[in-house]
Amino acid sequence: MSQPQIAPDQPPIEPTKGPTGGASPSHRWWILGVIGIAQLMVVLDATIVNIALPSAQGDLGFSDGDRQWVVTSYALAFGSLLLLGGRIADLFGIKVTFLTGLVGFAAASALGGAASSFEVLVTARALQGVFGALLAPAALSLLTTTFTDAKERAKAFSVYGAIAGAGGAIGLLLGGVLTEQLNWRWTLYVNLIFAAVAFLGGAALLARTGRVAGATLDVPGTVLVSAGLFGLVYGFANAESHDWGHPATWGCLTAGVALLAAFGWWQTRSAHPLLPLRVLLERDRGASFVAVLLSGVGLFGVFLFLTYYLQLSLGYSPIETGLAFLPMIGGLMVSAALVGTVLLPRLGPRVLVTAGMGLGAAGLAWLTALDLDSGYAADVMPPTIVAGLGIGLVIAPAMNLATAGVRPEDAGVASATVNTMQQVGGSIGTAVLNTLAAGAASDFLRDKDPTDPVVRAQAGLESYATAFWWSAAFFVAGMVASFLIYRRGVPAAASTSGPPAVHM
Repeated sequence: MSQPQIAPDQPPIEPTKGPTGGASPSHRWWILGVIGIAQLMVVLDATIVNIALPSAQGDLGFSDGDRQWVVTSYALAFGSLLLLGGRIADLFGIKVTFLTGLVGFAAASALGGAASSFEVLVTARALQGVFGALLAPAALSLLTTTFTDAKERAKAFSVYGAIAGAGGAIGLLLGGVLTEQLNWRWTLYVNLIFAAVAFLGGAALLARTGRVAGATLDVPGTVLVSAGLFGLVYGFANAESHDWGHPATWGCLTAGVALLAAFGWWQTRSAHPLLPLRVLLERDRGASFVAVLLSGVGLFGVFLFLTYYLQLSLGYSPIETGLAFLPMIGGLMVSAALVGTVLLPRLGPRVLVTAGMGLGAAGLAWLTALDLDSGYAADVMPPTIVAGLGIGLVIAPAMNLATAGVRPEDAGVASATVNTMQQVGGSIGTAVLNTLAAGAASDFLRDKDPTDPVVRAQAGLESYATAFWWSAAFFVAGMVASFLIYRRGVPAAASTSGPPAVHM
């Protein structure tokens, strides 16, 4: 193997001093624990409330049509403000932004848990999204600047990737336990515990950091991208609750795409762009953004439609449904751990992410064989383990390389871009897969008796299988994109410290 050569289109890594204030290695791992708790809180909040919705609806008396807004309000605020949140971390310091995000998220959670009306609950969920948009990029920036040694960074991103991938399933399990054993309000109150532990740890371990040199706020860019992402997320959410032909759906999607296009044009003209093109155009980083986006769409098929299948077709309780995801989480954590410590320094991201996407596709395709007589151990658990192993191979290296080598003034916005890709992927998954699944069920019921419970159960299976097939297709698209875009070999950022290179 030849000596590493610096790739011509890959800017040198600029080692940055993290907010640890020269903390000892043991303190760095404690900081990883703080980051992990905060990230888990943000990720699981996208799903933990879902299981509690029927109970909240019965308690507060809102309609089925209003129910979606408890989920959508969080996604809208979170998805549309992520890039602004990342730049705020650069402008005001990671520690201040991180701790502010924790306090605000906890306060919003307390408000939601104590909600006496639907309006208060939706407002609280939107505020959770606002402060989550501060917290998530700050957490990833913290990880990037704390772990600058390549080997330590690989281990840290293995843990972070496992949390990012498994958080949704953990939210389903925790939501089921809290709803059944306590009540729906505890799916929000539990965030106070997470936030308190992370805040105390962050306040004690993190050194204060000031404004990143060179960081400025691009106001026109902020307005364009926030409005564009809002339109995109709202349009997909409206497609789920109404249809693709609804004026609010196509109108918001069209406006969102146009505003994002205008944002891209403005970034080439702005003296201080919110999202510098150098962040997007570095090849491995761009490939990682695409991988996170497409895996986010496919991953949604596992969480949402397998939950429907287990509860509606097999009659599982919320707790049993959450427990059913544990083998998948185990597979994800195993593969994510192996990526950071063993596989990425030897094989590189092109091999790993491509293989991970292929395993994800295989697991989803396997799930299409489920029927009303399927057993958990023989029919459900094996494909979910395969999918979990694949997702771990994707998320850990993609998260690592999406933030590797960014300039200090771009750390926050690069971290925010990763989170934005994951959020937009989930929004696309929600709308597209639900629409396709509903269409498949309607087609199956045509010329059949829709009141027959056996026919309706078969229609449900048809809808789930359709969603699993399309989720597999998104993973296949990710496999092709990863193979074509990632460089061959091992980036030096994944194997040694110093300037990035590619071993050929």
